[in-house]
Amino acid sequence: MDKPAGPSSFALVRDLRERTRARAGHAGTLDPFATGLLLVLLGRFTKEQNRFVGLDKRYLTEIDLSARTTTGDPEGDVVEELAPPDAEELELRLEGMRGEIELPIPAASAVKVGGERAYKLHRRGVAVEMPVRRSTVRQLRLVEFDGKTATLDVLVSSGTYIRSIAEALGGHCASLRR
Repeated sequence: MDKPAGPSSFALVRDLRERTRARAGHAGTLDPFATGLLLVLLGRFTKEQNRFVGLDKRYLTEIDLSARTTTGDPEGDVVEELAPPDAEELELRLEGMRGEIELPIPAASAVKVGGERAYKLHRRGVAVEMPVRRSTVRQLRLVEFDGKTATLDVLVSSGTYIRSIAEALGGHCASLRR
């Protein structure tokens, strides 16, 4: 399914279930603001989900390096305005993000903390120490940099949060396409 910006992955799967009356599931969540490939499995093929969940993912993302937001994405409130790095500094930051890395899971994610979704706690203003996740960044290529926004082509292991990469680079994820 070509997921549009706006609805959650689960909302799209739920709608498909209702329309087809078939079992349905997906093989990897996309944030509501993200667009692109949402792999949906129907009927007996839902049993094949494990074959797809752990696959590497490729994203084209724009990272706004002039501000940080509460959620690490365009849906959050700006909490800090920043002077973007120059091209040389950006390349140094990118170099540190390649290979095996550990990044904190975003507070506005669907990961469960104490039995509750982290984003629900975050929305209520509950501060939670988020766990760190090991990821592999197989490719991180700078496509374009206009002095404020970096467009990146990223190939990562399953479970990698692009918002975490954006925050580690000093900004927030302005757009995301898988």
